[in-house]
This record gives sequence, C-alpha cells and structure tokens, in this order.
Amino acid sequence: MTEQIEQRVSPATLSDDEKEQTFAFSLLKHLVVPTFVLDAQSKVIIWNLACERLTGISADEVIGTSDHWKAFYETPRPCLADFIVQGKAQDDHQLYLQYAEIVAANNGLYAENWCVMPKVGTQLYLAIDANPIYDKAGNLLAVIETLRDMTAQKEAQHALELLATQDAVTGIANRRRFDELLQLEWGRAMRDAKVLTLLMVDVDHFKIYNDTYGHQAGDACLKGIATTMADCIQRTVDVVARYGGEEFAVILPNAPSSGAIVVAERIRSAIERLDLSEFIAQSSNVTISIGVATMTPLQPGGFTQLIAAADAALYQAKRAGRNRVVAVDLDAGN
Repeated sequence: MTEQIEQRVSPATLSDDEKEQTFAFSLLKHLVVPTFVLDAQSKVIIWNLACERLTGISADEVIGTSDHWKAFYETPRPCLADFIVQGKAQDDHQLYLQYAEIVAANNGLYAENWCVMPKVGTQLYLAIDANPIYDKAGNLLAVIETLRDMTAQKEAQHALELLATQDAVTGIANRRRFDELLQLEWGRAMRDAKVLTLLMVDVDHFKIYNDTYGHQAGDACLKGIATTMADCIQRTVDVVARYGGEEFAVILPNAPSSGAIVVAERIRSAIERLDLSEFIAQSSNVTISIGVATMTPLQPGGFTQLIAAADAALYQAKRAGRNRVVAVDLDAGN
C-alpha cells in the first residue's frame, strides 16, 4: 500500500486521503520510537529506523514479508500486531502468560514480554502496543506496533524483588517468601486433594559453633548448609528457605511421607558429611535435626497446623539425641 502511494509520479495527483497517508507513513519511518506496520495480510509495510536499531534487522530484510517475528523470537510465532490482523487475540494469550497477559486498550492491545532478539544476540524486555487502522467503511487497513525497551527497569524490579524475598546471608528464600509459597502450595494441594509435606530443620548446637568460631564463621556455616540443602533437592517445585536464625524449612508439594523421609535423610547425611573448611578456615562439622510433617489440606489457611506438626517432630528429634529425622503423617494419625 505504501509503495503504491510513494510510486506516484507527482504529489499533485494524490487525493487528500493519499497525501495524509503518505505523510503519516513518512512520519512513522522517522519516529524515534521503534515501530513497524503490518497490512491486512500481516505483511510488513513499514519498518522504521528506530526498529532497525533495536532489532539489528534492516527494513530491506522484512518489508513485503511476514518474517518480522525473526527480529524477536527464534521460532515462528505471532507478534502482537498479528493477533489483531488474525482476530485471535483472545485465543493466543498463552504466548504471554509467562510474562504479562495481553490487555485490550483503546481498541488495540498492550503486552510486555521477554524477547530473545536473535540478530542482536541479547534478550530484551519490551513493552508492546499494537493498534489497528480502519478505513471509513470499517475495513482493516493496517496495524501499527510500537516497542519500548524496558529491560533496565525490569532488571531493577527483579533485583528489588530478590532483596525482598531472598535471605541476605544464605541466598535462599527468606521467611517472607517461605510464607508466601507455603500458602500458595497449601491452596494448590487443597484444590487438587494432594498431600503437602514440610520439613523443619535446625542446626544442632549452633550457638556453641557461633561462640567458638565467631559470627562470620557462623554466617559461612549457614550459607554452606543452605547450599548443601538446595543441592539435595531434585524437583523444581521443592523450596528450601531460611525460616529464621539457624532454622531452615523445606516445602515438598505432593510428596508422601515415605518419599519425604528419603529426602530428609539425604539432607541430614549430606550435612553430616559437609566439611565446613570450604567456607571457613577451620576444619569443622555440624549436624542437623529434621522434623517432617505430611498432610492433605482440608481448609484454607490451615497450614499453621502443618508447621506446628513439623515443629513438634523437630523437637522430638532433638530430644532423642539430635542428628536424626522424625516424621509424622497427619493423614495416617501418626
């Protein structure tokens, strides 16, 4: 469409509508905001200079094609403007669920997404607006997609989120994050009628260790224990967190008591073998006690019962001599 207008011999032969379109296309080409335009067949008719700089792909490579996806993704998939052309915005939300759902705005669409940017070789977090252009009869003429690089803001946001949810000493999830995830997993287990297991872990005689080697060595000890515990967890759904002081917690979704005991023993054994000379100058070892509680959630917010049961099992392990695992299955009544 734009080529047909621009190939006219004289501007005097253009109608007022065509002159307006020619000016608009010229403006878009030189806009400082990265912008591309698709026609009603999802063919690229404008790929402006700012878009070239952002994507590393020249206009010559994509004009007249539907290959604009290559600027943002490694495999073929619709861009936001394609959704409008195809009239499938409601069907393709799953492509953006990992980052931000598509939002309808002013007859157009808005979304945010991590894009792999194959040509420039780096991931960018882009805020994307796609807006349709219709003729007087209501027929779709084109769709304009504009892009904003929000990578720096997203990375800063991620850093702040880590500070809020990551324990400063050990690098694992902190108490706040533990509470959030336990509540989330409790609700999921209740909905799916699945068991949920919690491990409460306490470092044996940690005060003596801290008094002997100092607080810096104590922090290094906690970090070594946290790292070892995380290495012992094999499923991505499992969570290791620092509960407070020298106490840790492990959330094991859909893990029966028998399987949870295996995990707990693996952790206990790994800590018993842990040579803390990797983390402090002195050669020293510590042990841990673990309480395991398993139950199928029956009511919202009842996870305090699970915590209390795991705590009780932990103290039982300590009273029995430490460096051991004690488990209780609340569903089985033992």
